[in-house]
Amino acid sequence: MDELETQLAAAGLEPRVDSLTRSLYTSDASLYRVEPRAVVFPRDAAQVRAAYDIARDLGVPLTTRGAGTSIAGNSIGAGVVLDFSRHLNKIVSIDPEAQTAVVQPGVVQNDLQVAAAKHGLRFGPDPSTSSRCTIGGMLGNNACGSRTLGYGRTVDNVAGLRGFWGTGEDFELTSGVRATGPVPEALTTLGGQHLELIRTSFARFGRQVSGYAMEHLLPERNIDLARFVVGSEGTLAVITEATVKLVRDPAVRVMVVLGYPDIAAAGDASPAVLTHRPTACEGFDERLLDVLHSRGGSSPPLPTGPAWLFTEVSGEDADEVFGRAQSLAADPSLRAHSSRIVTDNGQAALLWRIRADGAGLAGRSPPANQPGPVGKTPPCHRTAWATICAISRSWCRGTGCPVRRTVTSATAACTCGSTSPSMRRAALARYGPSWWTPRNSLPPMAVRCPASTVTDGHAVSFCR
Repeated sequence: MDELETQLAAAGLEPRVDSLTRSLYTSDASLYRVEPRAVVFPRDAAQVRAAYDIARDLGVPLTTRGAGTSIAGNSIGAGVVLDFSRHLNKIVSIDPEAQTAVVQPGVVQNDLQVAAAKHGLRFGPDPSTSSRCTIGGMLGNNACGSRTLGYGRTVDNVAGLRGFWGTGEDFELTSGVRATGPVPEALTTLGGQHLELIRTSFARFGRQVSGYAMEHLLPERNIDLARFVVGSEGTLAVITEATVKLVRDPAVRVMVVLGYPDIAAAGDASPAVLTHRPTACEGFDERLLDVLHSRGGSSPPLPTGPAWLFTEVSGEDADEVFGRAQSLAADPSLRAHSSRIVTDNGQAALLWRIRADGAGLAGRSPPANQPGPVGKTPPCHRTAWATICAISRSWCRGTGCPVRRTVTSATAACTCGSTSPSMRRAALARYGPSWWTPRNSLPPMAVRCPASTVTDGHAVSFCR
């Protein structure tokens, strides 16, 4: 028994260091493999703190994990993995009048939806992995989902966070309220030193996921650290509890499926779709459907493809919503060569399930044809999606690298399977610098932490 295992056991954390458990936690939904030294299932915030203190003192990386749905290796690490999904998975309370819920980070998104639905409410963001992704993971990568157009990103639905910074200092953050203490002061100073850069280079489109959300350190945004932590991929703080906003579900939903000759054409149509005020807009091509069918899945009939945009309009008045759906389907500026209006909620749910099931199944290719870990979801302005999709597919065909899937989303980004230099150069030439923001566009964080770190895709670890 080494020193790490000894100290974890002495703190009552029951570390799992057997080869089977460590092997199970070497991977998430990505192509990466990293074996941890120990896996711990904390039962409460006190045990999370104990694990942190031990990792800090021994200089061991700490990675928090929910369901492991990250596809960029975010939830794996070489030190201690804290699995929050086993015990820290309680819905603490729901306040129907305030339309908020207090949850632990291991709560599965669908479980929160079921509990909120009893009050006619829902948690807005709905990733395709909602049957298994945790709220902590959604906080970690600022998850969006198909209905982000209607309800916003995870960061737009956070009211408050509790936990502790990588320095060990406790925090209780409320969105819209300035926080105090050494770390908040250091972050405020950092933001003040780079006001021009932050104002001109951040928050230029819906989900700018590369790097920290520095715009929330601006004084005109009231230096909102609750929002700043969201999307930091486990590099700033450990979150042990979150207060999230809930919204009323609209009375009427109508789905409109648009068919296109290829995914690039579908991507080009996305900006015009937004003029119809959809609640949701997401697209994919026949490869995702082929994966679903090849693994035994089924799907309802689709209009002529081989690429589609799934859109949804909603509201309280049935005639008004259906009228908007008809207008969207008939809009010549969308250049769709086929369309289908779906008013039955059951049929619409089956269609949306194509995206949910296909995305999970596409995460694994046949053993002899595994794609390389090239890239994931390059952040870009929506007008650049079509070019990025086309360039990435061309690049992969030229190199023989199989593309797992191509998905466009009207929220901000395009999962293309490649973020190669040639792809970036071509998009840069056509669209200018606004389509891409380098992760290292700012100096290192001014707040230094006592332990090395690993990002986690779950809500949290240490500063770096």
